[in-house]
Amino acid sequence: MIKYNLKCQNDHDFESWFSNSEEFDKLNNKNLLECIYCSSKNIKKSIMSPNISNKINNKNQIYTDNKDYKDEKNNLLKLRKYIEKNFNYVGKDFSKVIREIYYDKTNNKAIYGTTTPEERKELEEEGINLLSIPWVDKDN
Repeated sequence: MIKYNLKCQNDHDFESWFSNSEEFDKLNNKNLLECIYCSSKNIKKSIMSPNISNKINNKNQIYTDNKDYKDEKNNLLKLRKYIEKNFNYVGKDFSKVIREIYYDKTNNKAIYGTTTPEERKELEEEGINLLSIPWVDKDN
């Protein structure tokens, strides 16, 4: 896994994890990445600063003094809490349920869940635009 600092065309900075360095390029070329703030699909890698690791008691410890990182994480945790409180979780059925909502113009349920890259592409081709939000771990 690799974490990149990303920046959209509107100068919003955010982070995301990828399985490897080629994964970012693949997803970005297919316009599957979007800004978590404005949904822009024009995403670039920004300059990254490395984390400093130190071996203590045979355990790797990662240290960061980046206040902005902590603030962003807190903002994402607040966003996660809001979504969990106000949206219905539909899990892997997200693609099915979002289509039902989209085509039944009278239904305005608020939902969240997961999709595969293939499902996301199909939804996009149907005109259903999604917003991806980094799901920050509550306990970390």
